[in-house]
Amino acid sequence: MSKGIAYFNWKKLASQVDWKLLLFLLLFLDVKLAVKIPAIILIYLLRFNFKFGFSFKNSRLPLFYLLIMVIPFIGLVIGGGYSNTNYLLVFATGLAFWALSLLAIHQVKLSVENNDTEIIHNTIFAFFIINAIFSFSNYAAIVWETGAINPYRYQGDSQKYFIATGDYIRGLTFDTSTTNAALNAFGVIYFLTRKKYAMMLVCMTVLLYAGSNFLNLALLLIFALLFIFRTDKVQKSVMVVCLMMLVVFMAKISPQNDVYAQRTLENFLYGKAVVPSRSSAQVKCTNIPSLEEKRRIIANNYIDSVKKANLKKLHNPKPLFTGLPQTGQGRIFIDTADINSLPYQKRTDTSEQQLVLLKFIGQHKNSLTLSNQKNINAGIPGKLISFVQTLTYFKQHPVKAITGAGIGNFSSKLAFRATSFGFAGGFPAKHTYINSAFLTNHLDVYLTFFSKDMGYHSLANSPFSVYDQLLAEYGLLGLLAFAIYYLGFFAKHASALTYGLPLLLLLLMIFLTDYWFEQLSVIVFFELLMLLNIKETTKPVPVPYAS
Repeated sequence: MSKGIAYFNWKKLASQVDWKLLLFLLLFLDVKLAVKIPAIILIYLLRFNFKFGFSFKNSRLPLFYLLIMVIPFIGLVIGGGYSNTNYLLVFATGLAFWALSLLAIHQVKLSVENNDTEIIHNTIFAFFIINAIFSFSNYAAIVWETGAINPYRYQGDSQKYFIATGDYIRGLTFDTSTTNAALNAFGVIYFLTRKKYAMMLVCMTVLLYAGSNFLNLALLLIFALLFIFRTDKVQKSVMVVCLMMLVVFMAKISPQNDVYAQRTLENFLYGKAVVPSRSSAQVKCTNIPSLEEKRRIIANNYIDSVKKANLKKLHNPKPLFTGLPQTGQGRIFIDTADINSLPYQKRTDTSEQQLVLLKFIGQHKNSLTLSNQKNINAGIPGKLISFVQTLTYFKQHPVKAITGAGIGNFSSKLAFRATSFGFAGGFPAKHTYINSAFLTNHLDVYLTFFSKDMGYHSLANSPFSVYDQLLAEYGLLGLLAFAIYYLGFFAKHASALTYGLPLLLLLLMIFLTDYWFEQLSVIVFFELLMLLNIKETTKPVPVPYAS
């Protein structure tokens, strides 16, 4: 009988979650394409369906995904890029990213159509629980490594963690901490609106651990709107608790993060900070000795130091325990290392990645007007410089304003990937492709800031932005397709949406930070939440395309 009860409970539990959807989310949101692509193949083997249901009126899926793959072909014919074989590989890769996005939202839509809404809610709950476990495990691993309960104040290991601790809280996606922060910002709004306050606080905790100042600020703006228009007294109280958590985190747990945020804001408002150039003559650690040379140097230094020590003892004998740390009673003890001393501070030598960028700058001095300047005004964010570059480019090339510069030619993760630098994903070195418009604009901005000190490697200085990508590479047609057939697809239900509307507003802010469609992570999860909210807030209609 006990076996029967156990079987019944497991069967009941299994029926409350869409395991296909959960498995798909866990795999597809992983940072590696080598995991995402098998995830797509697996979900289509488990649920074979290619009935997308596109139409200009009441389309089942956002028509944007179809149009955004058609526009580049028009630009390719006009621009004549089809003569470059390396670019054709970039072009095909860009289309593949959009195809993956389409296939992913189709499977998400099938899950929402074929399941009761409560089952999808349970699946989302399970996802956030698993992600929280991974995130807290990230934190526990750092504590174990450093021996510090609060690694946000730990300055050892050349400040590997310290203010950058949040960068290592990546969750189950193993992607950047910004991805983890964005997912949990969605979770905070989702669980707040559904009055699941315990899970809301879990998501808020993970969001704070990830240390994203931008997403913290974006969430506060959403909170302000919800506080005024769409929440009851209990929800308002929980939002105040979240605000207190943020204040405590910034003031007590990670005060350096607070200082960094203030300094960034001051630089933006007053434009006083200057980024010093870093010429090849200033680069450290470029002449790295071989292993045999290192051993010879160490041996010589040791012999010399022993000889000097013996001579010093012979001429100036001193008491045995002079200079050793002692207690007030005269007992000698072993002192702990001072992690605030110079050997424990942030490394000032040039990293391998910076060496690659500096070498590239040296090879293209005539084309890189920004990164070759002696000093750059850091008060002007690189992201703002990038937007101005895009507008200037279209002013100089008005014809390209219609369909854009083309996939991978100006502003996208793919454009950075195709450089073969390795910082935006792998790409075959023999097929390296860098369009001249990308080289003299957004790549120049990236090189300007990211070849410098780590302090300038921030979201504010990166050219990454969905809006910039759509305008620069797909032109006005791409931007209109996005506004009408993507945002419009969800916004037409705005009056009925509960958590969907604030999620849409949050997404519009998140789009300023990265090339999210190419990340194949945050967008898919956003679409799941939106499709679910649309289903539960609209009248049921026959669904001819569901399996």
